[in-house]
Amino acid sequence: MFSSERLKGLDVFVCVAETGSFTAAAERLNVTRSAISKAITRLEARLDTRLFNRTTRRLALTDAGVRFYRTCTNVLGELEEAELSLHAHNTEPMGRVRIDLPAAYGRLHALGVILRCVEAHELLVPHISFSDRYVDPVEEDIDIVVRIGGSNIWPPTLGRRYLGTERLVFCASPAYVLKQGAPKTAHDLEHHRCVMYGRADGQVNPWYFAGPQGGSERRLLPAHLTVGDGEGQVAAVLAGHGIAQLPTWLVKQPLAEGKLVEVLAHLATEGSPVNLVWLKRREAQPKVSVLLEALGAALAP
Repeated sequence: MFSSERLKGLDVFVCVAETGSFTAAAERLNVTRSAISKAITRLEARLDTRLFNRTTRRLALTDAGVRFYRTCTNVLGELEEAELSLHAHNTEPMGRVRIDLPAAYGRLHALGVILRCVEAHELLVPHISFSDRYVDPVEEDIDIVVRIGGSNIWPPTLGRRYLGTERLVFCASPAYVLKQGAPKTAHDLEHHRCVMYGRADGQVNPWYFAGPQGGSERRLLPAHLTVGDGEGQVAAVLAGHGIAQLPTWLVKQPLAEGKLVEVLAHLATEGSPVNLVWLKRREAQPKVSVLLEALGAALAP
């Protein structure tokens, strides 16, 4: 049976975790530092678990504390949304929504969509993060995720909408082509400056070329310059440092403006699929459904 005792101290714990100190939490909650310390001690005793590692210099969550923090923020967030919904009859999108976007793609294409939703629904509070790593929405409790690539097999706990497949093209600046000439074949690239994408583990991504019988061929070329960010690659190519293979969603504008030109157009190929993914258990919530509808409509080809 649920007991209200379980809610005691949760707001204090979350405040300490977010501010990083008893003193800062006390100032935010307008209580004494001693009251904060006693509340955390009682909570740890009730849970029989240490939530913070304490030293004279810093206060840090333990592994158990990190897991408990995620649960507490969800519980308190749901309570806040339940209270708000009583005033809006649960029809107005409101409350906190966690969204994780690919770094460059998210800034260029998805962020503006979300900001327009916020303008239309003032009680909507998106919490937006940008990352290119693998994200597990269930484990990390993220409501909506946009991802390029990844598995095509999705667990039943997740909803998914396929948004299309990126197209990879070879680009260079007009000045570079004028000076170095345009490559005619894939082998010509060995005599050109290649601006490659480098991963955090030190590996360099290969390039893909359309095959004569369909499909694609994969090759790793010598790098003149390696950049670990798509927008950084674009900046390097715009500055005339060489040729790069880039997705059309990243270079659509500079190509249209003539700041970049496409080379080896016959070797352009499909890249990774783009998917909109969400927690199914929350898809009916207005705050989630309104964002899913907006992102799906705006990002689909």
